[in-house]
Amino acid sequence: MSIKSKLVLTLSFILVSAFLATSLVNYAFTRKAIRAELLNSSLPLTGKNIYSEIQAVMMRPLLVSSSMANDAFLKNWVTDGEKNTDQITEYLKKIQEKYGFISTFFVSSTTDKYYSQEGILKEIGPRDPHDIWFYAFRRSGKEFDLDVDTNEVKDNKLTIFVNFRVEDDKGRFIGVAGVGMNIEQAATLLKKSKTKYNREIYLVDQDGLVQVHQNKQLIEKHSIAKAGGIRDLASQILDEKRNPLSLEYNWDDTHYLLSTQYIPELEWHLIVEQSEDDALISARNNLVRTIGIGLCTSILIIVLCTFTVNHFQGRLERLAQTDPLTGVANRRALETYFRQASYKARRYGDRLSTIVMDLNNFKEVNDIYGHIKGDEVLKCVADTVNKAIRPTDILARWGGDEFIIFLDGDIDDARALAERALAAVAESSQDLPISFSYGVAQLEEGDDLESITMRADKDLYRSKKNSGSGEL
Repeated sequence: MSIKSKLVLTLSFILVSAFLATSLVNYAFTRKAIRAELLNSSLPLTGKNIYSEIQAVMMRPLLVSSSMANDAFLKNWVTDGEKNTDQITEYLKKIQEKYGFISTFFVSSTTDKYYSQEGILKEIGPRDPHDIWFYAFRRSGKEFDLDVDTNEVKDNKLTIFVNFRVEDDKGRFIGVAGVGMNIEQAATLLKKSKTKYNREIYLVDQDGLVQVHQNKQLIEKHSIAKAGGIRDLASQILDEKRNPLSLEYNWDDTHYLLSTQYIPELEWHLIVEQSEDDALISARNNLVRTIGIGLCTSILIIVLCTFTVNHFQGRLERLAQTDPLTGVANRRALETYFRQASYKARRYGDRLSTIVMDLNNFKEVNDIYGHIKGDEVLKCVADTVNKAIRPTDILARWGGDEFIIFLDGDIDDARALAERALAAVAESSQDLPISFSYGVAQLEEGDDLESITMRADKDLYRSKKNSGSGEL
């Protein structure tokens, strides 16, 4: 692998690794910060807001039920023997219409009759599953209770019943009065809250049984004490009745964060929970965008660096193989060419020849016209000869005023090329007549660059000495 390839790969690795590492570290810190913010601030604050909204919804039925339980008319009517059914029906109907409850009721402990705004519904009994609540409430001694059950008055609609104990002037239990609120109202409130806060919100009783949920299929059927990962936290949730709790649990490869708060007015627990995945959607999207931008930036930088390296490497390679004054090949490039050309000639039986050229009277040009003019002469000769040779041939600067050509062909081909080059040089420099002497040699068995050029040099000196066709 070349140094350039190693440099590009190393640079790519450093850029990509550094960017990915930075992005992942930032994501880890963001994730930690989001989790802390959810547990310590956001979820508890959501719970408080919803708690206030639930209070606003539930306090009216609680207050109305409390007022009914302490109403002198109701107590006197029961004490007088419950003689006029129309009176209690009218009483319950007025309350129902005034406050818009789904139902109002009074259950007498004396006659076991269940009165509603529509009259006597039935006589309760301990063997009727719908009536168990009454006997359990009477035994509990509680002032009030909330119960979620089907409403026999309203086609068995699921209803939140607010039950208040009714006692006579001597403190004896005489029945239960209360109202029934459509559970859809509470479910709609939770549904709006979920849409607003993007969190799961529900209410459970002191046994962990779901009492209010936007999914009605879970009400009175789903218990946090038995379901999923939250069951491990159920006792902790249900036992805490003073301070809000912030907890975490795992279920189905998902991490959940939750806040819970006890509502003493309802004796229910409010639970607000959110999966960490949902909370981190924005952070993950930001991570993906950051990595995408970073990779694109890294690729752009790598492409620019590769282009720059290639550009300067090309320049260095050209400088390393080019004569800086004339622009033709230098000795290093010539050595590379000779190794390849001589190998090819020996392997395939081709002919390879060389021409060594030396400018005539070049010292006088420098002495008379100066070195700048001398440099111009060298450039002119190099350009002219370079145009005269074939693309497969090579022209190199061999010394101060010496040039060398290697070509495919024998000595006769070399002499013919030298003559063409000589004529071209003479024609291009009419203002200052320039000529050169040359010597030629052909590749022989065992030749290297030094030996073949040495024979060409000898031929050059003979040409100068004899003032042959190579000198003007």
